Amino acid sequence: MQFHRIKTQRSQLAVIPMIDILFVLLVFFIVSTSFKKPRDVLRIELPTVHEIPSDTVKDVRSTIALDAKGDITLDTLKVPDGLLESYLAAYQKQNPGRKLELEADKEVPLERLLKVWDSLTKAGIPIKDVPARIKVSK
Repeated sequence: MQFHRIKTQRSQLAVIPMIDILFVLLVFFIVSTSFKKPRDVLRIELPTVHEIPSDTVKDVRSTIALDAKGDITLDTLKVPDGLLESYLAAYQKQNPGRKLELEADKEVPLERLLKVWDSLTKAGIPIKDVPARIKVSK
């Protein structure tokens, strides 16, 4: 028994015109590409506290100090790791209206500094109201 089979033509894809199109695209991308030139890096040295003399005290603030090891002190009270947020909230309740400033050592890791700023935000203290001074180790 023989079945009737429909003859199908194999679809043919013209490869030569596709190569021509790819070649034109390649030439277009090569011509239109603008190569980046290496840029010089400008190193900026910001002034530190010892370079700006001042005799007047504008505002008395409490200090959040970070030493080179990453230990935190709030005025004279040493703050254990992870409890800065609760210490700040209690400090704000005891001293309403007292402003803070951050005094960090130059060797403090950026991660530690970001954790302090995060704790300030969680305690409801805006970061823009807490100026930071970086101490240069001698």
